[in-house]
Amino acid sequence: MTPLDGIAQPCRVETPNGTAVEGQLLDFDAAAGVLHFRLGGEGEALSLPFARFRRLTLTAPWLLTRNSPHAPVERIPAVAQERDYRIDLVAGGQLAGRTIGHVHESFGLFLFAPVDDGSAVRRVFVPEAAFAAVHFGKSTEEQAAERWIATPEELFAALDAQATARIKPLGEALLDLGFVTRGVLEHAVSEQGGERETPLGEVLVAAGLLSRADLQTALAHKMGYPLVDLARFPIDIQAARKLSQRAMIEHSALPLLQREGSLVIAVDDLARIPRLQALQGLAGLKVVPVLASRSHIALALAALPQSLGTDRWADNVQLKAR
Repeated sequence: MTPLDGIAQPCRVETPNGTAVEGQLLDFDAAAGVLHFRLGGEGEALSLPFARFRRLTLTAPWLLTRNSPHAPVERIPAVAQERDYRIDLVAGGQLAGRTIGHVHESFGLFLFAPVDDGSAVRRVFVPEAAFAAVHFGKSTEEQAAERWIATPEELFAALDAQATARIKPLGEALLDLGFVTRGVLEHAVSEQGGERETPLGEVLVAAGLLSRADLQTALAHKMGYPLVDLARFPIDIQAARKLSQRAMIEHSALPLLQREGSLVIAVDDLARIPRLQALQGLAGLKVVPVLASRSHIALALAALPQSLGTDRWADNVQLKAR
């Protein structure tokens, strides 16, 4: 947290009883356990031991690296690590908030409080002597992982519930999946304006905050389609044998299991579902589509045994994944 190039940083220091004073951070000496601080803009420089304050906040937002509007979006963005925290103070009471990651050193805890749409953070330091315990909630990414199906039993239950599932607002679907945080979502809604002429998803894609593939996945979740985590889901090899590898790669589709005359197939895009009618004839079963991520489908297809396909002609033709 040492100021860059020796430049004073605007900050706020809280005393053990909670009184907050504004000033400038001149230096942060972790080895000595002292910070050098100036009250206001013109006050006298003071040396303040870590034991004499409970929290230091650099009030100027620190910009995070962001993609340009049309650049590829990271599959797991930094904001996916945003989580709640609660700190039990030695003097009594608590500090609470949200942070994008944290660093715990022997002399204290560094936190990174998200600002607005997640494009910046405020850096926070809590001295080790000031707190008795710290508790972190689940990250946005960890909460989203609970929405993805990992077992056949969970998938059967989701398919049974699909017929009566309510259509969710897109924002709720995006939050469920961990593609955005609430701060990012609120900022995007404000960017839409009162008339909301531009769809929310398009605002996020244009800003480089959401990939188009993830937007399609969120739209599917909004409509109630089950979402399967292929990194954890056990694929039934006998079900996978119902289609040739050529057909699976051509349609970016992966059979997962059979159920009462139906073949449950994972796809990565709602637009592919009408084309699955052709697969129904190939498989000789009713096709039931579910959603999975494009990268996970590609990895799962690559991991299948080369001898899996039933179409020996097709399996020996050079194929190119889309």
